[in-house]
Amino acid sequence: MADLKRSNFGHMQGQAGTAAQIDAAIDEGLRAYMLKVYNYMAIGLALTGVAALTFVIMATTADPSAAAAQLPNGKMLTDFGVMLYTSPLRWAVMLAPLGLVFFLSFRINTMSVGKAQATFWAYAALVGVSLSSIFIIYTPESVTQVFFVTAASFLGLSLYGYTTKKDLSGWGSFLIMGLIGVVIASVVNIFLGSSMLQFAISVIGVLVFAGLTAYDTQQIKTMYDINDDGTVSGRKAIMGALRLYLDFINLFLMLLHLFGNRE
Repeated sequence: MADLKRSNFGHMQGQAGTAAQIDAAIDEGLRAYMLKVYNYMAIGLALTGVAALTFVIMATTADPSAAAAQLPNGKMLTDFGVMLYTSPLRWAVMLAPLGLVFFLSFRINTMSVGKAQATFWAYAALVGVSLSSIFIIYTPESVTQVFFVTAASFLGLSLYGYTTKKDLSGWGSFLIMGLIGVVIASVVNIFLGSSMLQFAISVIGVLVFAGLTAYDTQQIKTMYDINDDGTVSGRKAIMGALRLYLDFINLFLMLLHLFGNRE
């Protein structure tokens, strides 16, 4: 009888040891997966910033003799700047990232990881080109300040989404409805040009994208599966990075509308 008890105890210890090893493997794999998501996102943001700065430098000048046009705020545009910001080309610059993000979202499951990465990098660079005009509209100091405020806010919100034990899936429908409302109101305000409506859009947008940052982080975390192969895991990491990248960019733009100092 004593031998039987010792055998059962040893069996239970073995099961506990195996379970602990599995949990440790899952935790290690999850950390590596989330680190990959954040690294992809960070590289995307860096590409966006470099592209924005490069194109605004090419589009503006401090030399009156080299200026092709002057804006009401005193900024002078080069020939390239006139083409980029005032010609019909500006619509292509604005819409190209939208087309590419839809392409990536719908085709990700048929792409290799390398091709999906390249598409994401291209998308991030195009977003930088389309956002380069913010350095003309807002002072560089306020753009920098709002960026760091956004980064700190994003870090806290994403950390909450990653660590909280609360199920945030119930937020999804409300956040999506809020996002649709923000998009529709933004389109309407293109024609109305109402400063009050823009203020309301920005306030609601900050709340929506703050919530989406925590919600998406938790969703990306739950997408992880220890049984995924390298291709599936890589695709998931890229799509997770895209979701968080969009949350960051939109949160930044909404805060910039609220707190940015215009030229």
